Amino acid sequence: MDPNPNPEVADTARNHDGPVETDAVIVGAGPVGLFQVFELGLLEVKAHIIDSLAYPGGQCIELYPDKPIYDIPAVPMCTGKELTDNLLKQIEPFGATFHLGQEVTGLERQADGRFLVRTSKGTRLLAKTVFIAGGVGSFQPRALRLDGLDKYLDTQLFYRVRNPEQFAGKNLVIIGGGDSALDWALNFVQEGPRQAASVILMHRRDGFRAAPASVARMKDLCDAMEMQFVVGQATGIEEQDGRLTGLKVTGGDGVTRLVPLDMLLVFFGLSPKLGPIADWGLGIERKQVVVDTEKFESSVPGIFAVGDINTYPGKKKLILSGFHEAALAAFGAAPYIFPDKRIMLQYTTTSPKLHKALGVETPVFD
Repeated sequence: MDPNPNPEVADTARNHDGPVETDAVIVGAGPVGLFQVFELGLLEVKAHIIDSLAYPGGQCIELYPDKPIYDIPAVPMCTGKELTDNLLKQIEPFGATFHLGQEVTGLERQADGRFLVRTSKGTRLLAKTVFIAGGVGSFQPRALRLDGLDKYLDTQLFYRVRNPEQFAGKNLVIIGGGDSALDWALNFVQEGPRQAASVILMHRRDGFRAAPASVARMKDLCDAMEMQFVVGQATGIEEQDGRLTGLKVTGGDGVTRLVPLDMLLVFFGLSPKLGPIADWGLGIERKQVVVDTEKFESSVPGIFAVGDINTYPGKKKLILSGFHEAALAAFGAAPYIFPDKRIMLQYTTTSPKLHKALGVETPVFD
């Protein structure tokens, strides 16, 4: 997947002397943010999209690019990467401008009602509407704090799996009790091009927050001596010749043992942070943006929130729910962008206008 779908346009935007004027700014390039581009595009609304990651896809790419997703309508199964790739292909006709690897640092309403959006890389955008599609917000993996460990980050210490093949044939220690830890442990045990030499799963207690089927499978593999499970806390590291060679693990019996390893994978979950969004004057409830269910508009007119970042009665944190929210948010934003235009609902199946926007031929029926 190309990490920057439209680098030439993005570079042009960054080199612009003044603020770049646009109809809409979307904060977050996860699946819901990408689909927001599509829904806006159908209404002839051009969008710029900003994400702190260096590539689109959000959590789907950052946390589970190879993990199967089963609840996308009409798609029996796809991975996080496949979903992202398909969404990027779907929005190609609308020429969205991507500003990747930068965070929104400020948002100010201007005298004319538009919003001045600033990013950490100095990009300035002047937008009629803003869509917050930041998932759980700006997130970072929770780190394992041990003296001397940080220097091995991305060489022997990993909080994410971007290239599973690099762990093939290695002695792995995986720490965590959630789905990510269990999923990757099972993944590296199974035969194939990414099979590890050995896998030790470690958790602070003999209880998990993962799917019961994954836990049962892990225990079966342990019984078959194809992997190991250790209850304990990491309390130190062992080093030799500038390399991480082992992890000191203290068990419930108070005894500290040395567990040898080639690579250490830690899955303690994410630490979500709203960041500057918390200072935008929006209605916030439990670190989520409060919205209505008609337009998914926040308490600030012209600012909308879709996906996991928002909250309302009955909210379900599902990708398909975010897609629905993006559609209604686009129609809710249209009056701000086209105040003198009546927005009609059209169908991609039958509308020649939408066919032209999508770059497809209008079918002729006998």
